[in-house]
Amino acid sequence: MNDIEKLRVVLPHWLEHNQEHASEFTSWADRASAAGQETVAREIRRAAEAMQQANDALQTALAELGGALQHDHGHDHHHDHDYHR
Repeated sequence: MNDIEKLRVVLPHWLEHNQEHASEFTSWADRASAAGQETVAREIRRAAEAMQQANDALQTALAELGGALQHDHGHDHHHDHDYHR
């Protein structure tokens, strides 16, 4: 598998992983807000927004490569270290 094919496999996983983190950030921002920590909540929400901006860039990159390439290592989660070779 060449580097471009690897990117077409790993980018969708990065996108999903980042979205999971952004959702978790938002949940924790709500909890911080409920605890009266508005500055903390605002900064965590800012991080969630930055994660979405990162995903927008990654999605554009994936589209430029022609979209996701399906690849199976016998399981449905690929670790980024599998693609550094």
